[in-house]
Amino acid sequence: MIRLDDREIPWRSGMTVADLLESVEKAERYAVVRVNGHYVSRPHFAATRIPDEAEIRLIPMIAGG
Repeated sequence: MIRLDDREIPWRSGMTVADLLESVEKAERYAVVRVNGHYVSRPHFAATRIPDEAEIRLIPMIAGG
């Protein structure tokens, strides 16, 4: 099991950040994901595996000017 923000999500062996985001509504909004305190940017989502019992935080893109 992993913790995504305030909810629990089933974990599976080999799960990547990209796999996780497939189940998240409006996943395109997230440019960075924090996995156990380490920041992962979009180009690395498919290559970054999520360990069992990970703490995940989704960080949305913010535009300003």
